[in-house]
Amino acid sequence: MIRATDHSTGLLFDRWSHIGPKRRKLLDTSWPGVFRNYLLHKLPVERIAARLSKYTGRPSKELYTVLGAVILQQPLDLSDEELTRAVALNLEFHYALDIIDNSDESTYISERTLRNYRKIIEEEGLAPIIFGTLTDEMLKAFKVDASLQRMDSTHVQSNMRKLGRVRLFVAAIQKFLRAVRRSQRKQFTTSLSSEFVDRYLAKDANGCFSRVKPSESSRTLETLSRDLHWLIETFFTEERIRKMPEYQDLERVLREQCTVTEAGEETQVTVKPPKAVSPDSLQNPSDPDASYNAHKGQGYEVQLMETYQTGERDPKIPNLATYVDVNPAHAHDANELLPAIDAVKERNCGPRELVCDTHYGSDENVLAAAGKGVAVIAPVAGNTPAEGITLAQFSPDPTTGYVTRCPEGHAPLTMRQTEKERLIATFSLETCQACPRQQECPVRMGKKAASLNYTPTALRSAVRRTGEHTREFKEKYRHRAGIEGTNSHLKSDQRMGRLKVRGLEAVRLAVTFKVLGMNIMRCARALAARYCDFLVHFSGSIPSKLPLTQLMEKLCSPIQPFSQKIMLVSPKMHFAI
Repeated sequence: MIRATDHSTGLLFDRWSHIGPKRRKLLDTSWPGVFRNYLLHKLPVERIAARLSKYTGRPSKELYTVLGAVILQQPLDLSDEELTRAVALNLEFHYALDIIDNSDESTYISERTLRNYRKIIEEEGLAPIIFGTLTDEMLKAFKVDASLQRMDSTHVQSNMRKLGRVRLFVAAIQKFLRAVRRSQRKQFTTSLSSEFVDRYLAKDANGCFSRVKPSESSRTLETLSRDLHWLIETFFTEERIRKMPEYQDLERVLREQCTVTEAGEETQVTVKPPKAVSPDSLQNPSDPDASYNAHKGQGYEVQLMETYQTGERDPKIPNLATYVDVNPAHAHDANELLPAIDAVKERNCGPRELVCDTHYGSDENVLAAAGKGVAVIAPVAGNTPAEGITLAQFSPDPTTGYVTRCPEGHAPLTMRQTEKERLIATFSLETCQACPRQQECPVRMGKKAASLNYTPTALRSAVRRTGEHTREFKEKYRHRAGIEGTNSHLKSDQRMGRLKVRGLEAVRLAVTFKVLGMNIMRCARALAARYCDFLVHFSGSIPSKLPLTQLMEKLCSPIQPFSQKIMLVSPKMHFAI
């Protein structure tokens, strides 16, 4: 049975009037107030309710409470045990989740219940939906301008151990042997010798393999690869074992790390050199979704887009993250720009200008983003060419891409486009031979004419490189550095650098809710700044005999954008917002 409380309909009496004005102010101007007043009633509990029965079974936990608890767990970096205690005993959680009674039915959530609902969120793919719904509500409530945004990626690690190749082989074999011993005891005892089992499952097995000298690692890998291949061949005819994920991990390690060749009746297993192993190969059997990045290591890559302000920053308007996604570490940033733009535009919070680094600013991305109405501000990849005349100095026509005149003012004799979409401009041979800048010019001398051979992509890149030296570009691009502080904040304060979960879906849920929590905290700081301005504005300016209706109208008007509820708690003009 489904149990969900209506949090969107207003009440005649305030259910939290028993809290004093000072404590109420602390709650309302921090994350509990933001979550309760703006976000709680927007939670998509109907998506979870679809997995439950309306008429049969025991009553569910109150859906707004349990979904809100799962969301708040990540930004506060709580374990399941700590979250259970917080929901049961913490006033901030009671206020954020609008729990008004102290019964066990309303305040107690077991760790098993948290795991079950978290699994539903992962299976239904609700984390991006929740993030988008709640972030859009905060953008609207706090009147955040999303026309200027910046994008970057950061590396995170799941709760897995970093393994070298020797430890990877050993871990895959050990995990398989334990799974077979647990579920297929008969095949385990009949097919495997005690010597082989002791080599990997004895108490000192891990220590032996962890003390391999670098000079002996190649020989050890060869032995491990033969053992791994022998296990795969031995249990290949056992259908139940072949369907086990541990067996499939063995096959994946063999396929990615080794080369198997048939030499007559014998099979030769050769370990691939490290550079021949794909970056999306298995890094640890405990987390099969993690991959490898040569620059940042094992783990996952988080794509993040957020708003920013130009000029002097207004503390009453927060910068909010509008997009977050998680991919394996080997995914390239260039492939993530357009999906991010499409995602935010679908929610009507797309940017007009998007500042990002070189990895996102390929020519294809810039053109595609311009077609979507987004100007990508990013440096051009590659080394800056040596001093000399560039294509941008040939006065190109922005519509056709044809050059109109050389730096010396001479127009081309002809312009044509080849079948391979290259453009060729021809100039007078006599004029170019007499040019004093011939040595630094990209025009090449032919037998009958001088020609400039280029591609539209090279021309656009040259124009963009020229624009990078302008004051306008530098003024816009300097705002990209701010997102580095956001990434640092997420890793230090939100504990996103090393997560407590494994697997792509679990990592995506944790990261998405941590970024959502960062948005909530930023809105809370903006709310506190507005409250301070409210006090300064009205200090000593309210007549003592003003009628109550006019008083409330006077108080509500300047703070209407961020609060719809003001409670008069005493005749001495104390207010809780």
